[in-house]
Amino acid sequence: MSEATSLFKPFTCKSLHLANRIVMAPMTRSFSPGGVPTKAVSEYYRKRAASAVGLIISEGTVVQRPSSANDPDVPHFWGDAALAGWQDVINTVHSAGGVMAPQLWHVGAARNPRTTWVAPPPVDSPSGLSRPGKSFGEPMTDAAIADTIAAFAKAACSAKRLGFEAIELHGAHGYLIDQFFWEGTNVRTDKFGGSLVARGLFAAEILKAVRAEVGPDYPVIIRLSQWKQQDYNARIAQTPEEMAAWLQPLADAGADIFHCSQRRFWEPEFDGSDLNFAGWAKKLTGRPTITVGSVGLSGEFIAAFGGESSKPASLDELLRRFDRGDFDLVAVGRALISDLDWALKVREGLLSELSDFSPAALATLV
Repeated sequence: MSEATSLFKPFTCKSLHLANRIVMAPMTRSFSPGGVPTKAVSEYYRKRAASAVGLIISEGTVVQRPSSANDPDVPHFWGDAALAGWQDVINTVHSAGGVMAPQLWHVGAARNPRTTWVAPPPVDSPSGLSRPGKSFGEPMTDAAIADTIAAFAKAACSAKRLGFEAIELHGAHGYLIDQFFWEGTNVRTDKFGGSLVARGLFAAEILKAVRAEVGPDYPVIIRLSQWKQQDYNARIAQTPEEMAAWLQPLADAGADIFHCSQRRFWEPEFDGSDLNFAGWAKKLTGRPTITVGSVGLSGEFIAAFGGESSKPASLDELLRRFDRGDFDLVAVGRALISDLDWALKVREGLLSELSDFSPAALATLV
């Protein structure tokens, strides 16, 4: 048997009941033409559900706003055709005994260099910036902010109605919610800008609106990161005190679980402690946390997009932190693309049989 038995203990948060602590991380796959998930998407998730993944978080799926997507093949979470596709996804996942949450997403002013934009619609962003000092559109009006908050709440309501066990808000990696958090892209002078707490108000209002739609017992996850795709060294919180000021209002507004994204999960968040982001988030808020960032692989994920392959890596440091109680759940990304039986192999101690990751796997959906 595996030395990772602690990862295969049940987990409960409100109405969410998981057989184990392994989470499939959200990963953009771009296999939903016109925003509609296909049967191949359903089968892709079913296979992971059947292979001992405790919770599947979908790829980012966009809410109903004109500029919410920057790729025509990422899925929507609105409209009859897309929601019918997601109904098939969750039914198929349930047929394999799986548990799933859609990740609700708005890219904001984050452009995709691999996508050709043709006459893009007005772009939602806090201050008309795609990165610090780089203009891209106009700042969101109060009406646009209200409509966007409503779009997230509507999508969350649809997720619960379709039978998903939870939802996740994408508040990381330099996309719209994160653009409000980041002082480099949020230079507003109204109530949504200025202090760290004020820059978090947009996310807090989304959380409150979502909670009003789904009720008190439905689990709401929010994914956060310090780093941005626009600047890998960016930080929202420089100290534990600043992190508490950032995260506690989100917990108060309705966040049940913090999904803490790092490029490398083993890196400490602040000097003087080896706690990572998820460790600090749990310590400061008391909420359950998910750690993520190059779990199970020797190379970090950004390098993979540059063509670098990765080999399976030791889980010893992950288990040391998990067994110490630093975080509650562990999200696995690329390893579950290249090896859909990753969780089964880890559970059975078959670490020598884990597969390498090759960037070529990103071009397929199996």
